[in-house]
Amino acid sequence: MGRRTCNRGIVLVLPNGHGTRAAACNSRLFWLHRPVYLGYTGGELSSKEDHGWRMASPPPKQTMKERILETADKLFYLQGIRAIGVDTIAAEIGISKRTLYNHFPSKDALIEAYLQRRFVQPRPSDKPPAEQILATFDSLERRFSARDFRGCPFVNAVAELGPEDEDRTIKNIAVAFKESRRVWFRDLLRQLGVADAEGLATQLTLLVDGSIAQDLVRDDPAMARAAKEAARVLLANAGVKVAKADPAARKPAG
Repeated sequence: MGRRTCNRGIVLVLPNGHGTRAAACNSRLFWLHRPVYLGYTGGELSSKEDHGWRMASPPPKQTMKERILETADKLFYLQGIRAIGVDTIAAEIGISKRTLYNHFPSKDALIEAYLQRRFVQPRPSDKPPAEQILATFDSLERRFSARDFRGCPFVNAVAELGPEDEDRTIKNIAVAFKESRRVWFRDLLRQLGVADAEGLATQLTLLVDGSIAQDLVRDDPAMARAAKEAARVLLANAGVKVAKADPAARKPAG
């Protein structure tokens, strides 16, 4: 049997050692359907996990609505919302536009569903609060290194649609997402006893969004490491005990 690691860190076992990545593994398009702030952290699976993966039942067949939304997610994120029409999405799936409209009455409804799909809360963790905060930037660095990274889908949507978003539906979803991440930082900072948890949470979210913008311009995942070091300084200045940075981690990649 051949082994191949897909882009979610999942080891695929192929009977003849050949083949393409399983379609299920490509669901990392997002992120992630995970938020930009927290990504997949695993490497290769352990032998026990690998066995469990091979023995697991195949995922249930997607409904047509799920297929439409997943296809829209991929195309909107990689190519842009304005560049992709419903006819392109329907053709990609192999259905008529009428079938698509039976599930989503308009492109606007599909865009809203796409963003809601990406609005995923961070997973609970038993790690110390400071470690969770700093790990955010490690996750960003992994995302920046991915070939399919196109920035924050919420910022992209607001930038693309702008004046077209007359009822502010898209902007409201984006604001809610960004605020949910700021609140996540704030709650962790409160656990650490930080006096101005609200203010520091805002500063940390600026580091996150700033590093995303810098990576898009420079194509340099090390921007996440620079943001992590800045976050470490902010935490220390707020009285939080943080582990010293590994000097090797400060060196530019390559």
